[in-house]
Amino acid sequence: MRAGEPSETARRVATYRLRFPRAPASLGDPAADDRLQADIAAARQPRTTGLTDYLSRRTAFFDHTVVDAIEDGIAQIVVVGAGYDARALRYAKPGVDWFELDHPDTQADKRSRLERLGIGAAGVTFVGMDFAQVDVGAALRHAGHDRGRVSLFVCEGVAGYLSYEVLRSLLAALSRCAAAGSRLAISIPLQPTSSRGQAGRAALATAVAQVGEPLVTALRRAQLATLLETTGWTEVRVADPSGATLDGDAGGAAFVIAEPAG
Repeated sequence: MRAGEPSETARRVATYRLRFPRAPASLGDPAADDRLQADIAAARQPRTTGLTDYLSRRTAFFDHTVVDAIEDGIAQIVVVGAGYDARALRYAKPGVDWFELDHPDTQADKRSRLERLGIGAAGVTFVGMDFAQVDVGAALRHAGHDRGRVSLFVCEGVAGYLSYEVLRSLLAALSRCAAAGSRLAISIPLQPTSSRGQAGRAALATAVAQVGEPLVTALRRAQLATLLETTGWTEVRVADPSGATLDGDAGGAAFVIAEPAG
């Protein structure tokens, strides 16, 4: 990120999301979410590219994961690298506490927009941090997160921008905050194996590097299993963006559901 500015990639994702179908829920305020995304998009007109389909599938995966968790009675949701994610508005439910973790510059812009638009964020605790420099567990504890209660930890679209060591540290910290029955939902970039996939990743890496947010991490399938095991998580399901079970190496990304080990 450029110093003093909100995340440009987070703003671009918000612009794309206006075009995607979203998972329905019986509670919440979808209109508030849409108003925030529209305010961010302003006059931007995103191009339809190969990334569009991926972002649509990723949005759907995390939408359904959040809705399922709430319907199952999970009442603490931690959104890591929240950006302009407004699921806390779209899927708001009395008694569900949300914690949004992100860089202070992005959070400041998001909160300013919410205030200007007159959108309340009751039930949301904003926790500003740099994941490379802050003890995530301590920050959550100070924010009021109760590690004795079941939580859903959502890490959408953030792993690729963290070094492997920072990612390991983050996941280990989250596992120490995870009561039995908690869930982790995370998207992980995978090293592409095809020439087309390699070209697509190279183009994306160039684009995000130009706005000061370089991609630094992509794993092989075997590395993903090791990452989870060594940070206190057990795989429940790993799928590719199409929803197919991911058994071997593949390009693109892995959408992962995990639970605390033991």
